[in-house]
This record gives sequence, structure tokens and C-alpha cells, in this order.
Amino acid sequence: MPDRLKQIKKKIVGTKQTLKAVEKGRVQVVYIARDAEEHVVRPLVKACQDKGLEIVYLNTMQELGQICGIQIGAAAACAEM
Repeated sequence: MPDRLKQIKKKIVGTKQTLKAVEKGRVQVVYIARDAEEHVVRPLVKACQDKGLEIVYLNTMQELGQICGIQIGAAAACAEM
């Protein structure tokens, strides 16, 4: 599943930006790091559940950041449609 995100050219990285994209209906799958602070990702998880979107969990923020091609960790990301 994370390989699918690696192949996407237009990625949205970060919890706030990902939440905005979810609210606008521009994504189908959201990636969330398991070690992200729960209070940070809670609104995003709820929005995904409300819209029936698939959530793929990765083990660490560092892993998600690397997949997204950034040097720091990321709590959440998605691929824009």
C-alpha cells in the first residue's frame, strides 16, 4: 500500500492539508502514521470515517515522511485525485 503513495506525483503532506483535501472530496486514500499524536490526527480520522475513505496506517512518521520524499516525519498524507 505505501508503494502506491510513492508512485503518485501529486502528494499532499501534513495533517491540516490532508484534512482540507478530504473535506473537499479530492482524495480516496489517506495515510496516517501510527506514532502520530492521537489528538493531532483524530479530526482527520473522523473525517475519513464520515466520508467512507480508506485509511492506511504506517508504523512511523519518519517512514511516512520518507515515502513522501521529505526529510522529516509526517503524521498524515494523501494522494490528490
